Amino acid sequence: MFDNLSDRLEGVFKKLRGHGKLSKDNIKDAMREVRMALLEADVNFKVVKEFVASVTEKAVGLEVLQSLSPGQQVIKVVHEALIDLLGGETAELQFGGQSPAVILMVGLQGSGKTTSSAKIAKVLKKRGRRPYLAPADVYRPAAIEQLRVLAESVEVPVHPSKAEHDPVDICRNAVLAAQHENYDTVIIDTAGRLHVDQDLMGELVRIKEAVCPNEILLVADAMTGQDAVTVADKFHQELDITGVILSKMDGDARGGAALSIKKVTQCPIKLVGTGEDLDSLDVFHPDRMASRILGMGDVLSLIEKAEDVVDKKQAERLSKKLQKNTFSLEDFRDQIQQIKKMGSLEQIMGMIPGLNKMKQIKDMPKPDERELVKIEAVINSMTPKERRSYQIINANRRKRIAAGSGTSVQDVNKVLKSYSEMLKMMKKMRGPKFGGAMGGKKMKRRKRPKGLFR
Repeated sequence: MFDNLSDRLEGVFKKLRGHGKLSKDNIKDAMREVRMALLEADVNFKVVKEFVASVTEKAVGLEVLQSLSPGQQVIKVVHEALIDLLGGETAELQFGGQSPAVILMVGLQGSGKTTSSAKIAKVLKKRGRRPYLAPADVYRPAAIEQLRVLAESVEVPVHPSKAEHDPVDICRNAVLAAQHENYDTVIIDTAGRLHVDQDLMGELVRIKEAVCPNEILLVADAMTGQDAVTVADKFHQELDITGVILSKMDGDARGGAALSIKKVTQCPIKLVGTGEDLDSLDVFHPDRMASRILGMGDVLSLIEKAEDVVDKKQAERLSKKLQKNTFSLEDFRDQIQQIKKMGSLEQIMGMIPGLNKMKQIKDMPKPDERELVKIEAVINSMTPKERRSYQIINANRRKRIAAGSGTSVQDVNKVLKSYSEMLKMMKKMRGPKFGGAMGGKKMKRRKRPKGLFR
């Protein structure tokens, strides 16, 4: 989402680093380019004005201008200002002391409320809570059924709502039912509505009064840019929302909503949707997002994603297989499946510091997720014996595998070549003692001079 903004800012900072010493004029020129980059990213113009003024004031201070690396100091100032703009600190969901805690989901039609409700339920279930989903959208055809289907997939109970019921009654009864069944969190999926529709906004006010929610979360579509900020502001005026979920953050929007919403509404972004599947919901960390915007990567989020999807027992088993040189095509497929659970390849690459700045990476086409699906299909079309001993896969077997996986013989050859190259690389990395990646040759021990380190 922030690729264009990151590239523009990187260009600005590159010029600053090129100066041994900075003057006020250098900084003002740089800030002019930063202002244009932010406006092009669809950031609210008032927010841009305040941001640039704040950064300029700090950047022309004596501490920056007289430092040994003023260019780096300016980047530090911008980084800190971005963190502040995005909210400063991570804002967690609040459940209070009451049970059940109530989370009220609101927003426009098509913003992703229903899917986000199921995503939150899945996250809370992983954390040991007992969520209960309540469909209160009686206006959109099949909205209730959609939440039921999603609830089944995340294995969370759902309130038996019906389209002819009053939404306020549905919400009130759902909270009572959750209390009776000992569920500790009720997630209410309300109907999408325009912020200018007074009747439907009035309905939300009545629901709020009936259930006294701990959290009122606005689900805003990040792809709508400045419109998302306007919508958030209007909903906040009517309902006093407690936080924002930005959906579709994996899209190609310019990122203006994320950079403007907190400053305009004073409501923190609490969660972000980073994909369509039900695992694609992340806590919003302002410091990590600021680092990603400035091309510094986000190693902590990458580690957290890996810890979420990696089975420790499976990892230990894999480690032993690597040591014994028994890493099979089945293991190769399992690793691909775990990578897919971490998110898109593009997202993963964006979290690795400096990777997107490398010219070789920038010149490469964007990674195609379909290639991973193709590799899985090819390996799944093999027999167990073929997966364990790929050397037996002759021309006839390759034709059969290609036909069974809906791919070509060239695709099968490509998978086998990738796998064999990986085995060679692992063998080099493992290598004999002291040889390792140096072609397997043992290093000669140098004689220690007499009299030293006895």
